Amino acid sequence: MLVDLFKGFAVTFKHIFRPRVTLEYPEVKRPLPPYFRGRHRLQRYENGLERCVGCALCAAVCPSEAIYLEAAENDPANPVSAGERYARVYQIHQLRCIWCGFCEEACPEDAIVMGPDFELANYRRDQFICDKQAMLDPPDKGFGKEPNLKVNTAL
Repeated sequence: MLVDLFKGFAVTFKHIFRPRVTLEYPEVKRPLPPYFRGRHRLQRYENGLERCVGCALCAAVCPSEAIYLEAAENDPANPVSAGERYARVYQIHQLRCIWCGFCEEACPEDAIVMGPDFELANYRRDQFICDKQAMLDPPDKGFGKEPNLKVNTAL
């Protein structure tokens, strides 16, 4: 019995003098791998137009049916996206999402990407339905080149 006690203390003393591997989480965060798939973000062009053209390929490819999208026709006088249509309603149910990244791969416009945000805790279930305004990047951030489509001016 005493031998077992000394064996336990030997293990403890062996690890006392090693460097710590624990991070102080809220203050220090681990670097994320480049293939990390976090919270969904909807991208814009540098001119402020949304990249999403409402094709609904992301919703079609989603295996858990977590994406709901309603497309609407783009107004030529006040365009929302570079295409003929745009996503009027875009929602992702984060509790249903399995974070597979198929939506990101299926998007022909690179409109939806999975960003580095992983702290997604909420207090109520209805707060896990992420709508378009919460996912859309600010207009000043921009992403990629401006579209070379002249669809909006021809309408």
